[in-house]
Amino acid sequence: MLAYDTLFKTIEELVLHHSPSGVEEEIDRLLLDRFRSFGLETWQDRAGNIIAKIPGQDSQRSIAITGHKDEIGAIVKSIDENGCLQVRKLGGSFPWVYGEGVVDILGDKATISGILSFGSRHISHESPQKAQQDNAPLRWEDAWVETKRSLTELAEVGVRPGSRVVVGKHRKRPIRLKDHIASYTLDNKASVAILLALAEYLQDPVVDIYLVASAKEEVGAIGALFFTQNQPLDALIALEICPLSSEYPIADGEAPVLLSQDSYGIYDEKLNDELRKVAQKEEIPLQLAAISGFGSDASIAMKFGHVARAACLGFPTQNTHGYEIAHLGAIANCITLLKTFCQTS
Repeated sequence: MLAYDTLFKTIEELVLHHSPSGVEEEIDRLLLDRFRSFGLETWQDRAGNIIAKIPGQDSQRSIAITGHKDEIGAIVKSIDENGCLQVRKLGGSFPWVYGEGVVDILGDKATISGILSFGSRHISHESPQKAQQDNAPLRWEDAWVETKRSLTELAEVGVRPGSRVVVGKHRKRPIRLKDHIASYTLDNKASVAILLALAEYLQDPVVDIYLVASAKEEVGAIGALFFTQNQPLDALIALEICPLSSEYPIADGEAPVLLSQDSYGIYDEKLNDELRKVAQKEEIPLQLAAISGFGSDASIAMKFGHVARAACLGFPTQNTHGYEIAHLGAIANCITLLKTFCQTS
């Protein structure tokens, strides 16, 4: 099992590389360098996916393992004459999850700081923000980003409608809670860390393995759909978070989760059975669940007929799409399970 300290440091490095959906160049450069450092054939396709190939004993068959590299955030809708940004969600984000505070605005020429703002608290019913204090949910339409820059200054750094907004880096740095890691964007960055570990330690798989850091998953699995449409595969396994909630039979801890169903449909039972047998052989505890309000590269690709067999392996996570908390052991067990699966199945 990969040492927790090593795994934590890898995830921390990934978290501190911004990658909002569609503007993922910062993480792309890191992943291209890292995959190539392991001596793997590595490339970026036209959809923005970063792909590393591990040749197998049988090159006539292939399996892809995906972990999406894009993160949720916000997108600039408009800019007023005072340099204040109106923003809307990018992926499944909510303003109240981030709270008021520093955000990074990714301009075309530079990244600048702004403040996600909700308005003053010392107000009466005469102010529209009073509703959020009493009985109305906070929506993106009720929030804005203060930059204190002129329209000319914003134009100089390339901030415009369509620019991406994410949590400021100094607020993103993960923290350690004993054997747990807590951070924004574990949703994608911990899954990518699993891909990097497989790139480093997986050798001589039975079939060709494609490790795919997929693009634009949070806005419709766009990268995975492009890849699976153009690359014939025997199976696709998506890496994901799995929500900890009273409605699902999922417990916190070291045991990964294997899904049978999500919002996009059912997963392949034969592939799931193969993964369960590997987990049993490796004495890895494995939780089983069918969940809603959720989708993955794998379920979406299978729904659209791009792959015949698909599975989703995840790690239990608190506060999904927020300040997430996950057990490092569950992430490490995903690595061990997939490594053994690729070498024996």
